[in-house]
Formats: sequence, structure tokens, C-alpha cells
Amino acid sequence: MFGFRSSHPRERRRARAIRALFIRHGAERTPEGRSLQLLRKWLSPAQRAQFAGKGYFEVIGGETGRQYRIYAGGSTNVCEVDEKGYPTRGLCFMPRGDLPIGDVMLSQKIALECCENRALQVARRFAPTGFMFRRSRLLG
Repeated sequence: MFGFRSSHPRERRRARAIRALFIRHGAERTPEGRSLQLLRKWLSPAQRAQFAGKGYFEVIGGETGRQYRIYAGGSTNVCEVDEKGYPTRGLCFMPRGDLPIGDVMLSQKIALECCENRALQVARRFAPTGFMFRRSRLLG
């Protein structure tokens, strides 16, 4: 009638686990879910752990050796990172078409690793801010 929940910690943990399992399996059937599965298959074990834990993964540029961080998102989600791990400049580039997030991120990863200079030529630059890259939901 009132919709009260149990206050037992064990039951709350169980309900959270069931909800997470339902969301995960339901999401894997969507185009976005399948694209994230494909992305995870292309990531190294270290990148996969980084993406699951932090919501981003880092890539080394194939031509300059610079380090880039790719955040979950479809645009304005790539930053060049300095030696200390701080974002120095933001890059906005993406493939043509209306693609799911995982496919966009995978194409950005491949572009930076295989044809970094071409990706940098077409990228629009922006000043990265911490607010832009806050993790809003679990994707990894």
C-alpha cells in the first residue's frame, strides 16, 4: 500500500544486485549494449579494467606516442593527457552517422592508434573541464 522497503542491509544488497543484473542483461540486447560489448572485446585487459572502474580508458597515439583518454560519450569525449594524468586539451571527432556510444568510442580508439595525425587534423579542440567528464552511469 505505502511501498515501504525493508531496512535489512542484506535485502537491500540483494535488490541492488538483482536490479543491476536485470539492467545489464536487458541493456545487452539494445544496439548501445551490443556496441559496448564490441568495444570491451577490443580493449586490452588494462583498458577494460580502467573503463569498468573509472568510466574511461587511455590510448597511446600511434604516430606521436601521446597519451589520450577516451571518456564514455559520443562527442567532446577525448582528451590529451599530460605525464601527470591531467587533461590538457580536449578533442572532438567522431565517425559519420548516428552510431551507438560504444561504436563511436571504438572508432576513436582505432583512429588514435592507427591514423593519429589524420584524426588530429579533423578534430575540433576545446578546453577540458572536470564537469564535462563526470560519470553519469555505468557503461564499463
